[in-house]
Amino acid sequence: MQSLNKQALSFYLVYPFIWLIASLPFGLLYLVSDGLCLLLRLSGYRKKVVLANLRNSFPDKSPAEINTICRNYYRYLCDLILETLRTLKMDEKESKTRCVFHNTAWLNQLCANKQSIVIVMGHYGNWEWAGPSFTLATGFQLVVIYRPLSHPYFEEMMSRMRTRFGTRITPVNNTLRDMVANRNQLTATAFIADQTATHENSYWTTFLNQDTAVFIGPEKLAKKFGYPVVYMNVQRTRRGYYEVFPELLFADPKTAAENEISEVFIKRLEQEIVREPVPWLWSHRRWKHPRPTKPELIA
Repeated sequence: MQSLNKQALSFYLVYPFIWLIASLPFGLLYLVSDGLCLLLRLSGYRKKVVLANLRNSFPDKSPAEINTICRNYYRYLCDLILETLRTLKMDEKESKTRCVFHNTAWLNQLCANKQSIVIVMGHYGNWEWAGPSFTLATGFQLVVIYRPLSHPYFEEMMSRMRTRFGTRITPVNNTLRDMVANRNQLTATAFIADQTATHENSYWTTFLNQDTAVFIGPEKLAKKFGYPVVYMNVQRTRRGYYEVFPELLFADPKTAAENEISEVFIKRLEQEIVREPVPWLWSHRRWKHPRPTKPELIA
């Protein structure tokens, strides 16, 4: 009870500032972001993690190039944080203008055929804005799979933000149960599928020049339900503006070889990161688990 009271106090002390930031026009929002960026860089927030990730991912880039990406990344990260908070006050018009969804004939046809889909994407661009963009532009019921925050008050705030305009969210541990319960509805179940994966639920490959465990949950579920797999390519066109391009990776996932869906997804994401490295989550400790070594056979 005492812990809950402390959490409530911390939330209600911070929330007025969050609401103020969410109420700012975008011009002022990015001035605040510039100030936050300066503070983050002076504090050295996860700088060692960011630089190590960049150096390991791009061994051919010079120190000057790595430092430039690092500097631009912190600016993007601060923009992303404040843009996410700005979601609290964004209306439909702003959501559609700031994050344009490029619908396609094949996606419309899947919708018309009442064919549910599985969406895979990375921590790239503004994935928080991509959800409302998809919901407002298509006839699918978007269901975002996520990991709840441990702080109940901030968790409730984020849930309100993410469920605006009709998007639903489901904790990752309830994914299968939710998909079974809603298999007769037209759904688009979305996974941010580039997070750190556990050994027992992963496929090992090379991603950005490093041994990487790839989360195979989306692949397993797509095969189980027979849902086409769609990659959402989120591109940052300029500060505060994004475009989302859906790409059909597998029309019939049941015909894919084992781990093929996971491999195609991670390589497609890698292609975008190599093309434009700044708007990916470099401060995340993505490679904290080494590839396990196979035990030697005993004669």
